[in-house]
Amino acid sequence: MEGRVGRMETDMIRESLARSLDTESAGLRELVEKFNTDENFASSLIAAVELISSRSGRVILSGVGKSGHIGRKIAATLASTGTPAYFVHPTEASHGDLGMIGPDDVIICLSWSGETAELAAVLTYAKRFRVALIALCSNANSTLGRNATVALALPKAREACPHGLAPTTSTILQLAIGDALAIALLESRGFSANDFKVYHPGGKLGSQLRLVGELSHGPERIPLLTVGTPMSEAVVMMSSKGFGVVGIVEKDGTLAGIITDGDLRRHMSPDLLAQPVELVMSARPRTVKPDMIASAALEMMESQKITTLFVVGDNGVPVGILHILDLLRAGVA
Repeated sequence: MEGRVGRMETDMIRESLARSLDTESAGLRELVEKFNTDENFASSLIAAVELISSRSGRVILSGVGKSGHIGRKIAATLASTGTPAYFVHPTEASHGDLGMIGPDDVIICLSWSGETAELAAVLTYAKRFRVALIALCSNANSTLGRNATVALALPKAREACPHGLAPTTSTILQLAIGDALAIALLESRGFSANDFKVYHPGGKLGSQLRLVGELSHGPERIPLLTVGTPMSEAVVMMSSKGFGVVGIVEKDGTLAGIITDGDLRRHMSPDLLAQPVELVMSARPRTVKPDMIASAALEMMESQKITTLFVVGDNGVPVGILHILDLLRAGVA
């Protein structure tokens, strides 16, 4: 009997989890549908991006409760993607933190109802000193929505909470809009992966954003031979350098091809060692530039099923060599 009760409880848990995921997914679909069909909403989002882009100050996020937590996340995402931002708690704002908001800033206030009393001080300050304010709420006709420079009225999607009380779907929609704004601003500014690295020097992400030139071995370690060299020297070079590969360069130093263990097997013959390297090499090998992001080089290695890449300059001359183990040691994978 106990086992049957336990099974029933497991089924109920599974149903609850599925119901919550379905409800929140439906909310996101409503948001996408509103953007695609409601021109006023789409125009408001575009106006919000243009407003932030036009100001020289920072983006100030403010909200209480769960909206406040989402505001902190949006501020962090904006700041990490090239849009300076920080969170100001509305209660602290009325006790002096309003001084953190400048005339060139843009305020984003989060309130699902648009009637959050704690935001009154921020709203009043914005109106008094003509600070641009974006409202992120579900009612454009709310106090917050009516007094905002731009009102982003989200669809009133059903909460995952069965009582319709705990902010669940609503916070997902707020977060989605925050992410959309951050990415639109990132792309409009031409914020690159190299820029991203400046703000993310540590952890796994920092490792993935390291450049190939930082992880590759320098010129003294590159196994290179010129065209016309006999294969006997290539075999010695492959063994001595330890990469299991040798690059073949033209007289001007540009990379013409590579020889791998696989090339040796494919061309195995009694006179292999006497043949010139250009008859055995694979021409036009895959190469990378020193300024390529390390994670992109790893993706290339995995998709092409190779373990070593020659690093070449703009003139096609090898300047380094990168092994997949170098990426693993650096924590890129």
